[in-house]
Amino acid sequence: MLRLLVTAVMLLSSLSACDKFPGKADKKDAVATPVKLVVAPEDVLTIQANALSSGPVVTGSIQPERKADLRAEISAVVLQVLKENGDVVRRGDVLLRLDPTSIRDNLQSAEANVRNATQALDQAERNLQRLKTLRDSGMTSLQALDDAEVRYNGAQSELSASRARAVLARQQLERTVVRAPFDGVVSERKVSAGDTASVGKELLKVIDPSSMRFTGRVSADKISVVSVGQTVSFRINGYVGREFRGKVTRVDPSANDVTRQVEVLVGFSDINQPRVAGLYAEGVIEASSAKAVTLPESVLVRAGDKTSVWRVKANTINQIDLTLGARDPRTGNFEVRGGLTDGDLIVRNPSSSFKNGQSVELVSAKPPAAAASVAKGA
Repeated sequence: MLRLLVTAVMLLSSLSACDKFPGKADKKDAVATPVKLVVAPEDVLTIQANALSSGPVVTGSIQPERKADLRAEISAVVLQVLKENGDVVRRGDVLLRLDPTSIRDNLQSAEANVRNATQALDQAERNLQRLKTLRDSGMTSLQALDDAEVRYNGAQSELSASRARAVLARQQLERTVVRAPFDGVVSERKVSAGDTASVGKELLKVIDPSSMRFTGRVSADKISVVSVGQTVSFRINGYVGREFRGKVTRVDPSANDVTRQVEVLVGFSDINQPRVAGLYAEGVIEASSAKAVTLPESVLVRAGDKTSVWRVKANTINQIDLTLGARDPRTGNFEVRGGLTDGDLIVRNPSSSFKNGQSVELVSAKPPAAAASVAKGA
């Protein structure tokens, strides 16, 4: 912050005293001169050339790469929901139970059919072997032997079918218990106890928060400059003042039929990535980069079509006209194409009371211990 010297206050007091006592000083002699400004390091900005990136804008949302929409594979009533939204789960954890009563009855019936079919097959096999022995002795007809073989083959088929029905019933019984497919978090619960779950009905959604990525979209007329491996800088709603970095991992080979935008997947370069899915994000794909001087909006002084800044040089400040270029969508700074060079000192918070050629005193910041001593002495 800019501060006036104590001497400025004394000067104003002297001028006031001269007005009260004309005999001691003449008003013509009390001509006000620009007050010297005291400028601390935090009051100025040193101009440096930075990398100015340009490229297409990408907008989208944060989505997990690993996610599962768990749906009912059987028709049954929901008995119990064991996990709520936000609960952390491990692979294999029970999330939900469906009523297994009817399916358990079907399984018991199928297992009973397997036992009956097994006994029938054993009996048919013994009968076939007996008739083969009698046939060898000429004591039975060929037709009786053929009939025994048909009954044996039919018993084998019935046993195979019964076993298949038992396996299906056992699988359906297992599907009454819904388990987590991987380590993650329950993101959305769709049912409650007592609901009827038909085949295909959504039950729960599970996501892996460690697999977040930026799923964005780029206008089709800009996609020619986008390629895998390019750096992307973007901001996410909910993370104010924080910029994230990533790289393009995939470019969709086809554009959306309605919006004519192309989907681009961006992987996070940051270790501390957000763990909330669905947040809106917007950024820039850095298709090209060049060195340029940039300035924030706060240091600029605008007057009509002219833009200027206050530069500190040789212990004075002067207003310098600028030629501005494009605005960096990543930082919001403006490119300076003329008027300044590297190393120039710019006043951070310009004031309308500044005068060209006004004297400036640059002071260094006091150490904390010294500042505390001065405050204590005061």
